[in-house]
Amino acid sequence: MASPEQMAEMRASFFAECEELLEALQDGLAALSSGTDDGAIHTVFRAVHSIKGGAGAFGFGTLVAFAHGFETALEAARAGAHPDAELLKVYYSCSDHLSDLIRAARDGGTVPEARSDALLAALSPDTAPAPAASPRRQIRDFEITFVPDSELFTTGNEPFKLLQNLAMLGEAQIRCDISKVPPLEQLAAETSYLSWDVALTTDIDASEIVALFEFVEGLCRLTVQERGAPAPDPAQPAPVQASPDLQDAAAPSPRSIVRVDLERIERLVNLVGELVINQSMLAQSLETSGLSPHSDAMNGLEEFQRLTRDIQDSVMMIRAQPVKTLFHRMSRIVREASAAAFKDVTLITEGEETEVDKTVIERLADPLTHMIRNAIDHGLERPEGRAQAGKSPEGVVRLSAAHRSGRVIITISDDGAGIDRAKVQAKALAQGLITADAALSDAEIDALLFQPGFSTADAVSSLSGRGVGMDVVRASIQELGGRISIASTPGEGTTFTISLPLTLAVLDGMIVDVAGEPLVVPLGVIAETMTLDANNVDNVRPGQDVVRVRGSFVPLMDLGVALGYRAPLDTCVDRVVLLITGEDGTRLGLLVDDIQDQRQVVIKGLDDSFHRAPGIAAATILGDGQIALILDPTDLMPSAVQTRPLQEIAS
Repeated sequence: MASPEQMAEMRASFFAECEELLEALQDGLAALSSGTDDGAIHTVFRAVHSIKGGAGAFGFGTLVAFAHGFETALEAARAGAHPDAELLKVYYSCSDHLSDLIRAARDGGTVPEARSDALLAALSPDTAPAPAASPRRQIRDFEITFVPDSELFTTGNEPFKLLQNLAMLGEAQIRCDISKVPPLEQLAAETSYLSWDVALTTDIDASEIVALFEFVEGLCRLTVQERGAPAPDPAQPAPVQASPDLQDAAAPSPRSIVRVDLERIERLVNLVGELVINQSMLAQSLETSGLSPHSDAMNGLEEFQRLTRDIQDSVMMIRAQPVKTLFHRMSRIVREASAAAFKDVTLITEGEETEVDKTVIERLADPLTHMIRNAIDHGLERPEGRAQAGKSPEGVVRLSAAHRSGRVIITISDDGAGIDRAKVQAKALAQGLITADAALSDAEIDALLFQPGFSTADAVSSLSGRGVGMDVVRASIQELGGRISIASTPGEGTTFTISLPLTLAVLDGMIVDVAGEPLVVPLGVIAETMTLDANNVDNVRPGQDVVRVRGSFVPLMDLGVALGYRAPLDTCVDRVVLLITGEDGTRLGLLVDDIQDQRQVVIKGLDDSFHRAPGIAAATILGDGQIALILDPTDLMPSAVQTRPLQEIAS
């Protein structure tokens, strides 16, 4: 028998495979909904079929029973018309329930049987699409011989579970052949002596019987012979051929994939981080030693730096994953939230293949869930309200992801009524967050939504209204080194934009000096650097200088003053400026004293005991052992400041 460690490894492999199959199932359902793939119903069928087969090998009876019912309904749909919108909703609900059953099997939980019964009833032939003119499936008699190898038992598989699933396919008579079992004194504990003969009466094909044993392929000898059909030549045993659908399901992927425990990858990432730090320290030592730039040591250092970067890029690619799995989880949130709010909502996703650090994906699920529920509950009007506004009764929530300026930009938007700023301001006044004479801009009113405990809901519902939500979202995003912004147009909808770092491990940065303190500015946000002179600096009002950059004025911010390192300078002339560009095109000039270096740095998160100051994202260790803060310059960028043409300012 397999050891507990082997069993745990096989179970983990099965559940990892289930995640991939559930993703394929969601893709198939999405293709069915859009009508873009004629073979989508087969994709859905194969995914459910494969989950059932694996679950049967581990004895997850509840999961097998539901998957079998779902599979039966899909088999009927494969022979019939395209499922209508109502049936597709049932398919989606069945997919969600299948996910719950898999999670319960993995974690040892339970799922109410009534939910399974209700969904299986909804999948009954009465609700399935009418089949096209096709002959009734023929009842067949099969003779099956199952001879397990010894390795089947050592890998933790149980013939009982396989035979139990086989019996579910029809009327089965199962006989165990013990004729090869030797006397007790000759019995070898690790040798397999048993075999089984099964007489099965069913309406399924031989290929579907073979598919039940896919999980133990290569660990047994299996023959499936239809009674009355000519027997195969014993000298040339012909394997039972699966149907094209099942062959596709069992066909190996063109790319070889190895599943690795995340902890091992995290350890590798940490080691790469230490390698980057040591490489920086070595570079610092060689640069201060006075060696010639063309010496063997300096040439070796350049090669070492190149190899370090290649290793770091490769490790980051291992950790990077498409946001597709996260977006699929949000599809379920939309279905559940829209049903609870009695609204008809469609989710449109874009950029599902955008890759981001796996750690970011995992920690982004809760904030996105909050925001999508809020969009459905608060943002979208009820069908009658949308009709009065001249909109389609069906609301739309869009979820998109893209790479921009070295960061990941995720947007969540709806086509609802937009933020009712008068109501927000009234609620804030009632809660004592603002004074009655406060003159707030639209952006300042929108920012009130992120205040702790703030809610515009008039009553507590299953979705919102408890005052827990957007403040938690903002805190979660900030913990990831990101930021969130709002844009809303009355009557047209609201868009939340989340900007996140691509990775939480290593970044390319420019090391600058400000009042004697080393700081790191991410290289991806720096458009250019320049040295100021009297001809390109102007003072537009006390305390606000601007720099001329090719026909426009860009506001200047003294980083030393902004961070509290020093008093304002008398003049900006001869100072170095980093020209920063935000995601929305806004520009800002950061005034620094000097540029020290440009290199990779390892991101070290700040502990919760540290105050999260605006503009400070994390920290790092430099090559000389100094600790330097890593900036998020766009967080310092005033939202009201926009680049303006020269003639506009002159006027």
